Amino acid sequence: MSLRERLASGAFAVTAEISPPRGADTGPITQTAALLRDWVDAVNVTDNQGSNVRLASWAGSLAAMAAGLEPVMQMTCRDRNRIALQSDLLGASALGIRNILVMTGDHPKFGDHPEAKPVFDLDSIQLLWALRAMRDDHVLLSGRTLNPAPDCFLGAVENPFAPPAGFRAERLGKKVAAGAQFVQTQFVFDTAAFARWMAQVRDLGLHERCYILAGVGAVRSRRALDFMRDKVPGVQVPDDVYRRLRAVPADQTAAEGARLAAETIQQLTTIDGVAGVHLLVAGNEQAVPGILDGAGVRADRDGR
Repeated sequence: MSLRERLASGAFAVTAEISPPRGADTGPITQTAALLRDWVDAVNVTDNQGSNVRLASWAGSLAAMAAGLEPVMQMTCRDRNRIALQSDLLGASALGIRNILVMTGDHPKFGDHPEAKPVFDLDSIQLLWALRAMRDDHVLLSGRTLNPAPDCFLGAVENPFAPPAGFRAERLGKKVAAGAQFVQTQFVFDTAAFARWMAQVRDLGLHERCYILAGVGAVRSRRALDFMRDKVPGVQVPDDVYRRLRAVPADQTAAEGARLAAETIQQLTTIDGVAGVHLLVAGNEQAVPGILDGAGVRADRDGR
């Protein structure tokens, strides 16, 4: 069962994330896929995450497919103009990559080549419009026709907690209008605040037009906890969560973080309109089985 089919069936979906290696080798992706294959419905393959050079997302996606795991190929607007972006979609579709996650992308100044020139020819909403037109109307942005048109399941990202908080649901609405069929969110630590955002999403009817996958991560260290609380825009770490993870010995932070992630997933399953979770566990994939078992969402994914 594909990710698109699982979401359409109403079953609770689980996606995770793979960061391609900094090198010309797909071996690390194959190894990670083996850890995740029986536990998730699909895996994001990041596109030079954090503006750092890594193996291309399309290459990582092909490696994930070869390892029996359905990929979600990320496409950022940072590095490519509209010609390259449209070409990448055609190539991905021709090679059987169906899930495309569209992002504007981080500025190069934050990565390992801060002197690189940013492109940003399109933003994420404009790119969604363009890719949907390619699929549904069989036309490029130039107006020229496509034969055959690409087959793609379009996704976007959203941060329910970024300011101004009162307009985040409306921003999601723009992405849905542009063509987003599923959305993955930023880390959710404050489930009460997330539930309030989901109420706004439901008021706009967006949960009936787009599948919402809530982002859930497992904090591995006190340093990571402090970084997310103080440095990551839009991530809200409630005081009770912070105190809980700080209260355990440092060498038990990862285990407590995994338990917290499982509890968060359990809470998210009770919120109307949540179609699944996106596990932000790159580098900590071995924690996935325990998190999902603890959350009670283990499902037989054989024959997907």
